[in-house]
Amino acid sequence: MQRRMLLGTGAAALFGGGAWFLSQGAKPGATSFAPVSAANAQDAGDIDTSGVLELVLGDENAPVTVTEYASYTCPHCASFHASVMPQLKANYIETGKVRFVYREVYFDRFGLWAGMLARCGGPLRYFGIQDVLYNTQREWLDGSDPAKVVENLRGIGKSAGISDAELDACFADENMPRAMLAVYQQNAEADGINSTPTLLVNGTKYGNMNYADLAELIDAELPAE
Repeated sequence: MQRRMLLGTGAAALFGGGAWFLSQGAKPGATSFAPVSAANAQDAGDIDTSGVLELVLGDENAPVTVTEYASYTCPHCASFHASVMPQLKANYIETGKVRFVYREVYFDRFGLWAGMLARCGGPLRYFGIQDVLYNTQREWLDGSDPAKVVENLRGIGKSAGISDAELDACFADENMPRAMLAVYQQNAEADGINSTPTLLVNGTKYGNMNYADLAELIDAELPAE
């Protein structure tokens, strides 16, 4: 399970998009995300977050809501999406029993950029791009060179039908990552998130788990037939 310190409220540094970061002359292979100076950072409450859509699969009126907090750079999250999500989708989401909410966690710049890419495709393509990001996590993160990671993410975007112009606009946008970070902070602090993946089943928080254990928790929340 991946554990990192969450961004602090108010004093948190806000991070720019891929094109912004590369323009700052970052050293290849650096692992810290270059922050905007604290003097220029906005309070989360001052940021327009209306463009940051909630990411949902399943029936809006399903009796059980499962919320996952996950990072695109977290290996345990990739394992969860490979081993648990297919069964969860087939047996609970697609049958109308579970409304699934996915909330991105940004512990590093590459996870943020991956979230920006997935959202660049719009809500109809988001979860398809998500599958590719998790299934090829090692490949697109290979080497941790920022320029190479951006190139790899662009390749994933183009394979999903996103044009070069659309990708340029998404990665050059400095307002969207600030809004995404603000939403992340608000949700993570409200739910006490400090590791990934974290699951909420009808509001009760759990850590990473296998499909059988998750299915047992969901079944306990379903109405009696």
